[in-house]
Amino acid sequence: MNRGDIVSMVSSGDYGKPRPAVVVQSDYLTENDLDSVILCPITSDVSNDRAFRIPVEPTPETGLHKHSHIMADKILAIKRQRVGKTIGHLNDETMLRLSRTLAFVIGLGQ
Repeated sequence: MNRGDIVSMVSSGDYGKPRPAVVVQSDYLTENDLDSVILCPITSDVSNDRAFRIPVEPTPETGLHKHSHIMADKILAIKRQRVGKTIGHLNDETMLRLSRTLAFVIGLGQ
């Protein structure tokens, strides 16, 4: 599991419903086997197209089946056991946009 991977996960508020998410933590954290993973969930509800929601197309590379948005405003850390298989990966352009959006969301861009 690496930064930019799209994985299946279940967070505690989703009634056990699996959803895709993007790994946003540094690969250094992953390599050191921390018991949690920092993710941004992905939604196929694209009706709320905010500036901090990153669009992602369904492609073989992403592994997604519907046009979706990365919810950069919903960063979460979950136990590694709640993360399932890797289903895809974001391209460099989308990762750069996500990184810039995360910097804005957490206040590093001020």
